[in-house]
Amino acid sequence: MPHTDYDVVIAGGGMVGASLALCLDRFSCAGLRVLVVENFPLPPLSDEKPAYRPSFDARSTALSFGSAQIYEELAMWPLLTEHICAISQVHVSDRGHFGSVLMNAASQGWPALGYVVENAWLGNVLLSQLRKNTKVEFLSPASVESVSVFQGYASLSVREGDAVKEVTTQLVAIADGADSGLRSQLGIGASIDDYHQVAVIANVATEKHHDGCAFERFTERGPLALLPLLADESGMSRSALVWTFPEAMADEVAAWSDEEFLAELQRNFGYRLGRLRKVGQRGAFPLRLMQAEEQVRGQVAVLGNAAHSLHPVAGQGFNLALRDVECLSRLVAGAHRRGDNLGDLALLQKYTSSQRGDQFVTTTFSDQLTGIFSNRKPVLSLLRNLGLSMLDITPPAKSQFVARAAGILPGAAAE
Repeated sequence: MPHTDYDVVIAGGGMVGASLALCLDRFSCAGLRVLVVENFPLPPLSDEKPAYRPSFDARSTALSFGSAQIYEELAMWPLLTEHICAISQVHVSDRGHFGSVLMNAASQGWPALGYVVENAWLGNVLLSQLRKNTKVEFLSPASVESVSVFQGYASLSVREGDAVKEVTTQLVAIADGADSGLRSQLGIGASIDDYHQVAVIANVATEKHHDGCAFERFTERGPLALLPLLADESGMSRSALVWTFPEAMADEVAAWSDEEFLAELQRNFGYRLGRLRKVGQRGAFPLRLMQAEEQVRGQVAVLGNAAHSLHPVAGQGFNLALRDVECLSRLVAGAHRRGDNLGDLALLQKYTSSQRGDQFVTTTFSDQLTGIFSNRKPVLSLLRNLGLSMLDITPPAKSQFVARAAGILPGAAAE
């Protein structure tokens, strides 16, 4: 086996890349030489706890109960939960129709169905754990400009400032986002199913406290989700909004004033949380289902949004990526203990084989949920609402639906 500078190089130090580095270090008992290459500069390392600065405009991620179990195993959950909002129940409804379903953690015997965490806090905790408690190395700000694959190793051209150097590794993990330049550079194509929708994301202040309830609401314009957040610095109750619109409406929605936006949201969501008082900075992006045509090659693994990018309303994208990360890390750590090459194609194919079922079910679940609830045809609307009503009064089916969403059905979490 050729000597390499590192065992694993991770291109991208965002939430997926940082989680991968932490899993690799944990499952190998700090035995792996891991390098993370991140384009953005790292904050100064401090002996203090990671910084938490609540902001009304903070972006957030919904962590499933299964994801919480992974972070618990990585020994970062107690710190992470200092600034996290538990989802005690989820209310699913179809505007203007009778069908609805209420799912709650107590009926499953869980402490929560999931958790909502601000991205900045999750990122700060991950980086703090990596920099203080592991031997993982960082190059930041830096970028991987190209990857060349050889027999048994990969060579990376890494730019740091004006300098470019070559770094060799047994395995390169590509986690640089949905529009991955490295995936394209390697000639790995992607299949794209355009939803012809745009997602608007923002935080919303509400008159009533959410009490840990998340809402999934399907409207004639498109599905919307409101996820519970911790109160901001002023004590104002916040929820994170993801609202989808037909792409033809993108310019119109962008031109709405905050007052017009809140009025339209109030009309579609209703008054379950009282009056909507304030909307934060809005962002918008086109929606599509993207799946890489190859997730592994010899010495290469593609992860996170670079591997599969899902519709955000079902909240499955990052949780699926985290389960992928856990599965790959366990296999790589096992190969390291045996002295095997970490980028061996047979090993990486074992990873894709292990995760194929989870990826297919999760992608299909997300895609079909969006399609079913975006279709306003009367017959389908009736069937949809009958289905919601039956789900609400059929405990076994409801329990399986909840477990699927929580990422803990057999095959959903890597063993």
